[in-house]
Amino acid sequence: MESTEQAVIVKMREYMENGARLGWLINRGQQQVEIYRPNREVEILQSPKTLSGEDVLPGFVLDLAEIW
Repeated sequence: MESTEQAVIVKMREYMENGARLGWLINRGQQQVEIYRPNREVEILQSPKTLSGEDVLPGFVLDLAEIW
């Protein structure tokens, strides 16, 4: 893992520790998304079509078609 990737992961964990309720790390090159939620294991999705805002942003859906 590159040091830049490690730094971003450390920052995301810091956000979660400070009250963020939902975080997405989107890796275009690998078409992978890591979903961060407090007190839960990181969920990794491979090539999802959309991402939901869940209960944090009800009704929000991010269409990933243009990103991939």
